[in-house]
Amino acid sequence: MIQLASQLFGDLDVTVEVRNQARVHLWSERRFGLLCLELTSTRSGIDRFLILATCVGITPVGSGGFEVYAPHGFSDLTGGLLRPNPVHRDQTLFLAKARSYQARWPWLQVVDVAPDQE
Repeated sequence: MIQLASQLFGDLDVTVEVRNQARVHLWSERRFGLLCLELTSTRSGIDRFLILATCVGITPVGSGGFEVYAPHGFSDLTGGLLRPNPVHRDQTLFLAKARSYQARWPWLQVVDVAPDQE
């Protein structure tokens, strides 16, 4: 699916990342040293994203419609704020993700992290 998405979106001037969140529990401990419980739904995966503004999902429904899941709303997303998701205790992972976003979109602001972490 990652390779297919790369081909489908290759002509766009953006990076599209496709990830299978349902498999995170298989490699999370090996890669990050963190045990991750198996996901029971798409929403439970979205609820675990490191950055609150990215906890957003869109599901196609019916004939051309869609449903949006945004458990923390859209204010951080529209405000360009990168805030850690409190379900994660690892500030290092959060900051690495936030810094990678800032490298691409410099206007984003990191908020609500411990002062010694900034």
